[in-house]
Amino acid sequence: MEEIFTGGCQCGAVRFRAEKLGRPSICHCRMCQKAFGGLFGALVTADQAHLTWTRGQPSLFRSSAKVKRGFCAKCGTPLTYHHPGGVELAIGAFDQPERLEPQVQVNHDKRLPWIDHLFTKPAVSTPEMEAHFASVVSYQHPDHDTAAWPPEDDNDDP
Repeated sequence: MEEIFTGGCQCGAVRFRAEKLGRPSICHCRMCQKAFGGLFGALVTADQAHLTWTRGQPSLFRSSAKVKRGFCAKCGTPLTYHHPGGVELAIGAFDQPERLEPQVQVNHDKRLPWIDHLFTKPAVSTPEMEAHFASVVSYQHPDHDTAAWPPEDDNDDP
């Protein structure tokens, strides 16, 4: 993929621009489950020569003898997976993650035993739930680049 992709962490302290992405995938290994705090890790290979950190840099945690994982030190968003062959970026950290549909599953034998049936479960929505979610005011960085973040008129006072 030779398009331009942007993304970053939830709080906006770390932002990136990437070109020449490889094949998107999901990994079911236990380390990815824990690193993402989720059911699997969704990643896409990035060409390091075409990856630019436009705001801040991820902090790194050595999760094994061969792997370092990058995350935002301020908000904890998982961002990268560094391995001897290169770097991968967390698909959920992209501004338009819908453009990066996973093409393969890695470590499929390590998946959670019920994952194959997860999306057969009923979807639940009630007027109360919809009203609650509609009332949420997000402090998350928007899904596009900004000159500065947070906006100057914001403060951390409750």
